[in-house]
Amino acid sequence: MPQLKTIAVAMSGGVDSSVTAALLKAAGHRVFGITMRLWDGADGAVADARRVAALLGIEHHVASFEGCFDREIMDYFASEYVSGRTPNPCARCNQLIKFGALLDTAQQLGAELLATGHYARIESGSDGEPHLFKAINLPKDQSYFLFALRREQLRRILFPLGAISDKSEVRRLAAAMGLPVAEKSDSQDICFIPDGDYTGFLERRGIDSRPGDFILADGTVVGRHRGIHCYTVGQRRGMGIAWSEPLYVIRIDAQSNTVVVGVAAELFRGSLTISRCNWLQPLEDGDRELRCKIRYRHKQVPCRVNILPDERAEICFLNSEKGVTPGQVAVLYRGDEVMGGGWID
Repeated sequence: MPQLKTIAVAMSGGVDSSVTAALLKAAGHRVFGITMRLWDGADGAVADARRVAALLGIEHHVASFEGCFDREIMDYFASEYVSGRTPNPCARCNQLIKFGALLDTAQQLGAELLATGHYARIESGSDGEPHLFKAINLPKDQSYFLFALRREQLRRILFPLGAISDKSEVRRLAAAMGLPVAEKSDSQDICFIPDGDYTGFLERRGIDSRPGDFILADGTVVGRHRGIHCYTVGQRRGMGIAWSEPLYVIRIDAQSNTVVVGVAAELFRGSLTISRCNWLQPLEDGDRELRCKIRYRHKQVPCRVNILPDERAEICFLNSEKGVTPGQVAVLYRGDEVMGGGWID
């Protein structure tokens, strides 16, 4: 008989975390919920989570992380755009907030483990250590956003939905359990910008940005931009440049306040470098069995990796890839296992 545990469930008020709590309670574990309060206006999620916890008959706590979230996620988000980079707040939040501050809070409240509704798997290897894998439900897989977790964090985490093959099964379970969030829509985009207006958020944040030049790679000025925070590598629309063929954002230079544009062929790169690397499993230089993802929806591609000093690495693609974006993350896989990754320079 499996050993029963005291498990905290990160309850967002959505169907995934609600089913996670219900499944663990049904399995006999002592379960309680924690909902993170991260910014003003998040009360709806707290109310939904509290309602589900009451229905399940479990304790519910609210952890106020507004200051930490503002500093570590919102400030970071704005400063990356001002630096000409495109941030990945979800990966950073998982590293510092959900499996940092929240994991510590869960432990302080008496939990042995923290469970979330993430679609990913943690399995024990022959070495006795936890290994991170993609979810069985590949279209929902979120392992890309979890690359920065450390082994000691993985030892204290559960992802009960990682082995479920289809999201419709999660909703079916929610309905069968009588959970009031069974048909609640999935969250989209960035949680603290629910309207998707990144530019408006940044400008309300009071970022220091000013108009400048669109230039070609040879320095030819071809137009004026509204501020570098309005653009990201690979962007085609919204530039207002009349040209003989479509132009894309190729590079953003914060120091000169210019946005370099060019034709589609100029978006391709043969390699990239990453920093602040986190390796969940050891890698060898030149390993050719690896696959890399440079965006969440990017189809992973074959590559080899060269380990560099100072927690850095070079990733060389076997075939050039389009849209390498500084500020995003590159995650390395061997098969379905997450080997690690880093932040694209």
